[in-house]
Amino acid sequence: MILSSSLATFGNYCMFVRRVFSLPDRWGEFFRRTVAEIYKLGVGSIPLVLVISVFIGAVCAIQMQLNIMSPLIPAYTVGLATREIVLLEFSNSILCLILAGKVGSNIASEIGTMRVTEQIDALEIMGVNSANYLVLPKIVGFVAFMPVLGILSMVIALIGGYLVAVFTDIFTVSKYVYGLQALFQEWYVWYGLIKSLVFAFIITSINSFYGYYVKGGALDVGKASTNGVVASSIFILFFDVLLTKLMLQ
Repeated sequence: MILSSSLATFGNYCMFVRRVFSLPDRWGEFFRRTVAEIYKLGVGSIPLVLVISVFIGAVCAIQMQLNIMSPLIPAYTVGLATREIVLLEFSNSILCLILAGKVGSNIASEIGTMRVTEQIDALEIMGVNSANYLVLPKIVGFVAFMPVLGILSMVIALIGGYLVAVFTDIFTVSKYVYGLQALFQEWYVWYGLIKSLVFAFIITSINSFYGYYVKGGALDVGKASTNGVVASSIFILFFDVLLTKLMLQ
């Protein structure tokens, strides 16, 4: 029963995505809405990304130093390990799990409210492809802006570790900076950005799907928002494992 229900939901999701990625009827309106979504979903997330990144970077650096006390391990390992954690996992996977709660719930509740107030039905009556009109700008806007958030998170997290070195005596600034530069692999940056693009699509498409097919009233909008965040978080973790296996083997 659960398997058949899950397969039916996945089939409905695939059909929904197919409707979303049809050609817009009015390109001017599409670009206008895309810019608005970039500002609302992307630019509006910058303060959250800044706050989270600086503290996570600081915590990673402190924990690396506290757990690497052996004289056989070079002192610059703190900066190197902090950089690898930030580039490989935090600035894409963990960041997108957090954004799934903020951006995903916003999308699901907005579209779900339009469904229960019959605004989507009105668009359908007028002959508008409501899935394309409402969802495609959100997907394109957030996916396009996600690399900016990813790079910003990488930089700010590493600065967070640097601030720990400057304002405390846990480790020295010179060793931390040397560790950031040591054995650097450019591919890790691209790897993180590729993962963030996939996760951005998962967040927007899945939460849009749950919001679009809400049935009932305001209480059901809240349930759809919760289900969308949970489902997108699960798929982010699943694709994190899959992409890691494919790109880092």
